[in-house]
Amino acid sequence: LQNFDLQPKLKQVFGKGLIKAAMTTGAWIFTSGVSTGVIRHVGDALKDHSSKSRGKICAIGIAPWGIVENKEDLIGRDVTRPYQTMSNPLSKLSLLNNSHSHFILADDGTYGKYGAEVKLRRQLEKHISLQKINTRLGQGVPVVCLIVEGGPNVISIVLESLREDPPVPVVVCDGSGRAADIISFAHKYSEEAGWGFQGSDATHMPFCHSVDGVNTLPSAFSGHQLEPV
Repeated sequence: LQNFDLQPKLKQVFGKGLIKAAMTTGAWIFTSGVSTGVIRHVGDALKDHSSKSRGKICAIGIAPWGIVENKEDLIGRDVTRPYQTMSNPLSKLSLLNNSHSHFILADDGTYGKYGAEVKLRRQLEKHISLQKINTRLGQGVPVVCLIVEGGPNVISIVLESLREDPPVPVVVCDGSGRAADIISFAHKYSEEAGWGFQGSDATHMPFCHSVDGVNTLPSAFSGHQLEPV
């Protein structure tokens, strides 16, 4: 959804909570890297922070090559390339969000489709989570997946997060729309009805938590590696 809008209060809380969590914990932020949906609001929060503070935040956009607008501008080796951030209004492709500090683009040969980046992103996040920040206690890097709005690919990301060993906790912002609301609805009513998951899925539901967006969003992801999607 190209022009997804957050309610003003939710956008303010989301932006402040995200930046505060990243600054106080030194967390890296992983996103899909393009200026659509909630990532546009992540970019706005990053841009607002950079204009007011010298503190740098590591925000890494991981996107499929086939959905990137003006990707030809990026082709080269050991060169600096200008990237055109003006989009063709008739194009179905997406621009990279220039408030990110780094980008990783995954190419599986598809065009105009998400999905090429999911496996790479999971592997990278898994590798980071296994790094020891306290060797004496054997403590790794904590990771949490934050869901605000999102399309069909977000449901796949949530499923992959919960299938990790150990599962990656998922925080879903209820009321933000689309995928987030579907997941929140399913989570809420499966719990109320007493439905469980069979087999290996039985351990997954405790790691999926819905929040009401405005009141509890900042505390929900404080102290973790952040993954807005």
